Amino acid sequence: MPVAKNFFRNQRKLMIKSILILAAVILPLSFLGQNYKNRAIIGEDSAKQMIRNIVSDGGYKLSPDTLIRDKETVISIAEIMLFKSYGKATITTERPYECYLIDGYWFLRGTLPKNYTADVFEMIMSAKDGKIIKMTHGSK
Repeated sequence: MPVAKNFFRNQRKLMIKSILILAAVILPLSFLGQNYKNRAIIGEDSAKQMIRNIVSDGGYKLSPDTLIRDKETVISIAEIMLFKSYGKATITTERPYECYLIDGYWFLRGTLPKNYTADVFEMIMSAKDGKIIKMTHGSK
């Protein structure tokens, strides 16, 4: 009888560990879905204007090559830099992100729930080579 108890106890522990590992893998992926319900966004037109202003001031040349081709990739790259600079806890509260590919540059910006006022990050990244053109978080 004790052998059976140990077997079932070990099976239960293994099942709990498996569920926790699965949850740890799946939960972060759920944040990649871009759901803007109840979030304040500036919109693609404002993002276009910001990129044009930055690019015209810096003399950056557009390239037909695009290394970073999709939102998932640019978000993954951006989060590495943003987490390191502003903290993971701060940045993850700004999900989902506004994310637009405009004239060879990615524009990313955090969002807040509607009717909230606080600083959010803004980032402009070259789609050609991943170079960060601008990265700010409010007054930081």
